[in-house]
Amino acid sequence: MPSPKDKDKAPAGIDQSCLQHLLGYQIARADIPTRRAFAEHVGRPLALSAVEFSALVLLAFNPGATPKQLSEALAMVAPAVTVLLDRLENRGLIERNRSDSDRRALRVTLTPAGTELARKAHALSLEMEREVLQALSAAERAILIELLQKVARAAGP
Repeated sequence: MPSPKDKDKAPAGIDQSCLQHLLGYQIARADIPTRRAFAEHVGRPLALSAVEFSALVLLAFNPGATPKQLSEALAMVAPAVTVLLDRLENRGLIERNRSDSDRRALRVTLTPAGTELARKAHALSLEMEREVLQALSAAERAILIELLQKVARAAGP
């Protein structure tokens, strides 16, 4: 810890070494350019929030998913998923239909407009990721993704 005398000395930059070992700090720092790139390439141009983007892409690759499955995949509580699906439905991007095999179960599918938006958003996200991760080699990118997935799995639901 710095002494009271050291408070009078203004450093040229701030010493971040006290936080360098913290995963949360590093993730938060990496999140800044990632969110900025998402907003620039996907969010603003397509009027999508990150969770709306995630839901649309999940539904594009998992047609007929249930709200419960989306809740688990997005790590959201059921009422929040309902609000999300209401927003997407109001924009004409999804439809909720009763399952043929179990009339109590809802299935969520993309409309043609939702399918097109999900396709476009996914393509833009791949370009955005290349920009954000350009400082990493392909092997480093794969390792980073693998390690982040491992941390997320260990944290549980």
